Amino acid sequence: MSIITMTGELSRVLSKRDVFVLALGAMIGWGWIVQTGYFIDQSGVTGAISAFILGGFMVSVVSLIYGELASAMPFVGGEHVYSMRALGPAGSFVCTWAIIFGYISVVAFEAVALPSALAYIVPGFNVFELWTVAGQPVYGTWVATGVIGSVVITYLNYRGVRPAAQFQAILALVITLSGLTLLLGALFNGTSPSSPPLAGAGIGGVFTVAIMTPFMFVGFDVIPQAAGEADVSPKVLGGLIGLSVACAAAFYIAVIWAAGQVATGATLVESSLPAATAMEIAFDSVTIGRIMALAGLAGILTSWNGFVLGASRAIYAMADSNMLPETLATIHDDHDTPSTAIVLVGGLAALAPLFGEQMLVWVVNAGGLGMVTAWLLVVVSFLVLRYRDPDFDRPFKLPAGYAVGALGLLLTVFFVGLYLPGSPSALAWPYEWAMVGGWCLLGVVLLAVAGGLPTRTEAKAHLSAQQLED
Repeated sequence: MSIITMTGELSRVLSKRDVFVLALGAMIGWGWIVQTGYFIDQSGVTGAISAFILGGFMVSVVSLIYGELASAMPFVGGEHVYSMRALGPAGSFVCTWAIIFGYISVVAFEAVALPSALAYIVPGFNVFELWTVAGQPVYGTWVATGVIGSVVITYLNYRGVRPAAQFQAILALVITLSGLTLLLGALFNGTSPSSPPLAGAGIGGVFTVAIMTPFMFVGFDVIPQAAGEADVSPKVLGGLIGLSVACAAAFYIAVIWAAGQVATGATLVESSLPAATAMEIAFDSVTIGRIMALAGLAGILTSWNGFVLGASRAIYAMADSNMLPETLATIHDDHDTPSTAIVLVGGLAALAPLFGEQMLVWVVNAGGLGMVTAWLLVVVSFLVLRYRDPDFDRPFKLPAGYAVGALGLLLTVFFVGLYLPGSPSALAWPYEWAMVGGWCLLGVVLLAVAGGLPTRTEAKAHLSAQQLED
């Protein structure tokens, strides 16, 4: 078997600003608008903030590790490249397929979140009931909106990475301003409504929120995925990863605190868009609440846009190294984008609205397991390369690398354990585990269609060819 290299190549056109807003916009997307009430209801303001500090600390450590690896290997595919060099084809397949699952889960989330947001803004939006899933009705308007949104975002990415990045910058600014407005409303009009410590749920409530934080922070790793298209120095690339995580963590904690100053978790969780409800209460204005919901639409689009980009590049990297069918490694002649991979991601997103609003919870939890599994394998790759290739050029080199790697390993193993049976926050049976199992099965089938794993010799030759092309 030989490694397949398709004609065409990705172009380095992304500036520092483009790279930063792609990651930040992907992280602070729509989840904070729709999940803030759940976070506070499950663990109280203090517990929710504690969960995000815990999750943010874990992701910060992992992001620093990513920073070193991305600076040393600034090639498209990110995790795929690092794990291939350190763990070989089998480890790389598991790592990359897991992160693609996480990315696809976010894309699916946004395809369902878009009609959910419009239902809040547009009276009478939910019409033409088609069927029910887990007791929740699925409406024709939901399906149509999700499918149309999928087509638009897919087309935008199909046309080129630079237009997608410019689109991201505008919407990321809108999101940031809306979050700051909520914070100001809470500072001047908040009443600090009382609620029991940790919402009466104890440490279990904190962990329930904590397992959702990887989903909320995923997005920083879009930077390594698009490294092959970034026109910045390797050292700066590594630093941008950590900076984007720090900014996202500060944003989430501020929003949780602000929402908790104007309403209880019990009040917010009854709303389909808790952050918009918090804004409405803070300013005593239904109109301002609806404006917040409109701003939240920008969050849907930034996450959607960022993860179509990330997922398609990861799929392209796997296909280019012969782990997925070769057609997925096709680069468009005019737009310099992995066009077939982008269409695949868009097609999967278009299916999500068929399962209704309950899909929002399932994909957050199931996709989170994929993300932390990939992060765990990236940390292992970091430690392996530190030991095996100590002289490898690392423009963004972490001090006390082994200590940081060991801490990252402990944190990611802990987070993986939170999803497993026996944990108070384990994935739900059957729906969430069915999603995980179905994704694993799909990966095995596509690998078989591609002809199986390449040998270590072929994988090394492919990595060497990437370095020469760069």
